[in-house]
Amino acid sequence: MHKDGDKIDVTEEEASGGVKNVGLRYVLAISLLLAIIILSAMWMTGALLN
Repeated sequence: MHKDGDKIDVTEEEASGGVKNVGLRYVLAISLLLAIIILSAMWMTGALLN
C-alpha cells in the first residue's frame, strides 16, 4: 500500500485480500468435465438397457 497525499494506491492482490488461485479454475473445469461424462454414461446405459 502506498499513500500519496489523499490518494492511496493498492495492488490488485492487496485489494482482493489474497492471492489469486489459478489452480481452482482447473479443478472446476475437470470436475465439470467428469460430471458431464459420468451423467452421459449413466443416461446412455439406461437408454440401452430399456
